[in-house]
Amino acid sequence: MELLLPHLGLIIWTLIAFVLVLIILSKFAWKPILKSLDERETTIADAIASAEKVKAEMAQIKNENETLLMAAREERATLIKEAKATKDKMIAEAKEEAKAQAAKILEEANAAIQHQKMAAITDIKNQVGKLVIEVSEKVLRRELANKQDQESYINQLSQEIKLN
Repeated sequence: MELLLPHLGLIIWTLIAFVLVLIILSKFAWKPILKSLDERETTIADAIASAEKVKAEMAQIKNENETLLMAAREERATLIKEAKATKDKMIAEAKEEAKAQAAKILEEANAAIQHQKMAAITDIKNQVGKLVIEVSEKVLRRELANKQDQESYINQLSQEIKLN
């Protein structure tokens, strides 16, 4: 039991040592320790406030990014709609131009056909006129006194012309 119960002298000396350590610590170490703890507490509080501020800024930046993203999507949709409208307009213009060119080509072809037709008719008229002159010339050269001979001769010449 003696080992379990300390002596009165040991208790006094332990108490004196404790008081001395307490006085020395309070005079020299307590203030710097408390000061460093206060500084650490201030630093932690500042870090938490800074983190909250950064978190708020990040939320604001995220909102701004969402807004910009929505604006970009709307602008993209507008550009796509404008591009489609421009494409449709260009296609319609090209179709109209093609129709106009086709109509112009048809008109020119009809005019060329009419021109060729008129040229052919004129050529035929010229040939008929030449033939009539030749027939008349031949009839006049052969001065026949009989009308019936003249008509038979004319029929004969017309049959010859038909064969050619």
